[in-house]
Amino acid sequence: MIKLLDNSLECINCKIKNKQIILAIQSVKEKLCCPYCGCPSARVHSTYEREIQDIPFQDKQTILLLTTRKMFCDNPECTFKTFSQRFDFVVPKEKKQVGLWKNIDYIYKIEFCQCVIFIENRIC
Repeated sequence: MIKLLDNSLECINCKIKNKQIILAIQSVKEKLCCPYCGCPSARVHSTYEREIQDIPFQDKQTILLLTTRKMFCDNPECTFKTFSQRFDFVVPKEKKQVGLWKNIDYIYKIEFCQCVIFIENRIC
């Protein structure tokens, strides 16, 4: 399931707690490319954990605890000395997985359409 988000991810821990499924995940990539200059780097500055909400599974809230690396950029011509690891399935600094935003948008549109139809039927 985690590989569907990003092929380089692995699940390192899984807990079911009350009405939550909590998955601790991390990337297995050794080198990351600087998003500013494209230079590859294997030098880790630090790591931190991001809490990402994912689509519910079996009526349980799904939380991804994503270990994210901050890396040094070794390119002397790059204006940035460090950069954070990026993932396609989550927008930087967001707390919801991209698929969850699409799901919320889809549900909103359905609910909005149903509301409009209801109002039209009441008026006509």
